[in-house]
Amino acid sequence: MNFTRHKIIVIVLIGIFVQSCVPAKEFQALQDRNIKCEEERERYFTENETLEKKNKELESELRIRKDELEQLLADSTSRAIELSRLKDDNAKLTNRYNDLQSVQESFMAGTQKESRRVLAQLQATQEELQEKGDALKELERQLNLRRKNLEELQSYLSELKSDLDERNTRIQEMESILARKDSAVMALRRKVSDALFGFEGKGLSVQLKNGKVYVSLDEQLMFKSGSHVVDANGIKALRQLIPVLEQNQDINIVVEGHTDDVSFPKRGELEDNWDLSVKRATSIVRILLDKSKIEPARISASGRSQYHPVDSQKTSAARQKNRRTEIILTPKLDELFEILEAN
Repeated sequence: MNFTRHKIIVIVLIGIFVQSCVPAKEFQALQDRNIKCEEERERYFTENETLEKKNKELESELRIRKDELEQLLADSTSRAIELSRLKDDNAKLTNRYNDLQSVQESFMAGTQKESRRVLAQLQATQEELQEKGDALKELERQLNLRRKNLEELQSYLSELKSDLDERNTRIQEMESILARKDSAVMALRRKVSDALFGFEGKGLSVQLKNGKVYVSLDEQLMFKSGSHVVDANGIKALRQLIPVLEQNQDINIVVEGHTDDVSFPKRGELEDNWDLSVKRATSIVRILLDKSKIEPARISASGRSQYHPVDSQKTSAARQKNRRTEIILTPKLDELFEILEAN
């Protein structure tokens, strides 16, 4: 799930610093937009978890309703058997009643005592018939009520299953999109490594992190100390990367400049480490766009100064690692966000 969450961060860095020197007010606005994108990403991730939780709850409720349905069917069968038995009893009692009426008619001319006995027996039989008839009507009423409940439950289960199927379909669509994006990122990483084969291990590395391809360029490969002018070897490496970026048009490109924690003395147009990191990122962007087919809207330049070190130790070796420029390649997730917005 963490792997999925990292993929959704795609839009966070899209709008940052395209021009060479960005005013502080605009930079703050872009930072606010970045925070808003982070919040939206968390909301989408929370919604995805909610959908999965709701899916599990619906599946559990479906099992419970199925158990209730089976119990109702078994109970209905038992009631039907009881109804059949009562109907048989009713028929027998009716026959008995008719027999007694016949006996009464036969003995009407007999003694008064025998007549009273027959009449009492006939009355008792009538009362018993009435009781059986009432029981039969009550049983039929209960069966009708259970039948209605059964029909309502079946309708509810049908709606529940439809909703569950719809949610599963949306989840499968999102998983399919993320799987395609993962495959595209892996293929991009191989293409970038192949294009920069001669530079890997010589101040350049290509890594796959958080669903993105990171091309890390050491300062010694790209710039002289305190300079934002790209060296010849750095230009050569960037030129080899350009064809890959041109061919993969559904990839967003972010160039980040990083410095160490040693304060940069004000010199000429450079005020501090912030200025140096931004101008280095911008210099690389200009080389990538120079006479290439890369859409400028796909690329962003940003300076991170000293605040995102790869090694926090206060040593020369650690500071050398931190003086770097990173080209971050991220697949667009427009299709995934369209599904989330539609729901």
